[in-house]
Amino acid sequence: MTELLVVEDEFAMATVITEGLLARGYKVHTVASGADAITAAADSPVSAVILDLGLPDMDGLEVCRRIREWSEVPIIVVTADGAEDRKIAALDGGADDYVTKPFSMRELLSRVGVALRHQARRGPDDAVLAVGDLVVDIAHHTVTLAGEPVDLTPKQFELLTLFARHPGRVLTHGLILSEVWGPEGAGHVEYLRVYARALRQKLRDDPARPRLVTEPGVGYRLVDPGELPARP
Repeated sequence: MTELLVVEDEFAMATVITEGLLARGYKVHTVASGADAITAAADSPVSAVILDLGLPDMDGLEVCRRIREWSEVPIIVVTADGAEDRKIAALDGGADDYVTKPFSMRELLSRVGVALRHQARRGPDDAVLAVGDLVVDIAHHTVTLAGEPVDLTPKQFELLTLFARHPGRVLTHGLILSEVWGPEGAGHVEYLRVYARALRQKLRDDPARPRLVTEPGVGYRLVDPGELPARP
């Protein structure tokens, strides 16, 4: 049975999350402090961590960084609505995804499911990357969508490859700029807006169920449109 680690110090919230996960068939280990979270993640082979950033004994960002020192387990952070700087810091510190309070259990379950599926087939050195019907062939420098070729510029291909290496994971503006444009890209978020718009056009994105999802003020994520619920 898949075991999840829930790190949440608010009893009511911890109960809601735990009961929702149990109802979906997951085994759940719940702790209320950062120290206990680090110990639990080290002592048992959990499949994913749901981490509240507001913990009583240490910053959730530190917990995330500490776990990342030895583990690639998916980490989904839970944070207060509107705290964009916290989201960015968590993602840059190794978190895979985030949900903001208040959130629906349906949304959290969806994010957990996506993280677990991608973790199960994670292969960052694969020569061919597939996200749904989108296939990026790194060796041959080609992209197909539902079997049809997609013509990309070299920089568009590099950007899409970065997304495809981390499907479902939120990549921050800073991380993307550093990986694709290098030091000279620092702070130039306008680059991303232009290239994201071009990628969406070439991937024939449906605005109701986008493949390249914008996380406002934070970054972008590449998803299989069938994996996440459409946004309002």
